[in-house]
Amino acid sequence: MPIWAEWWFWLSASLVLATAEVILPGYIFLGFAVGAFVLGAGMFLGLTGMSLPFTLVIFAVLSLAAYLGLRYIFGLKSGQVKIWEKDINDIE
Repeated sequence: MPIWAEWWFWLSASLVLATAEVILPGYIFLGFAVGAFVLGAGMFLGLTGMSLPFTLVIFAVLSLAAYLGLRYIFGLKSGQVKIWEKDINDIE
């Protein structure tokens, strides 16, 4: 069985991608990490027998859905602007 067809590969990839998100923040790698985690969990629960192109398409769709969901939950709301009242460098 090829390595990309193993559930532990995708769960390990999600851990690596989540670590990359901590090092390079910006909600870019987090969507990929969630997509890899969901795919790995699905494979653990019995989603097997897929070809590499089909597996990558499922990973891409799950990652896109996770990214859009994270943008909706944590993104800047429409019309919302952060106004700073006090600067950290101001001396009182």
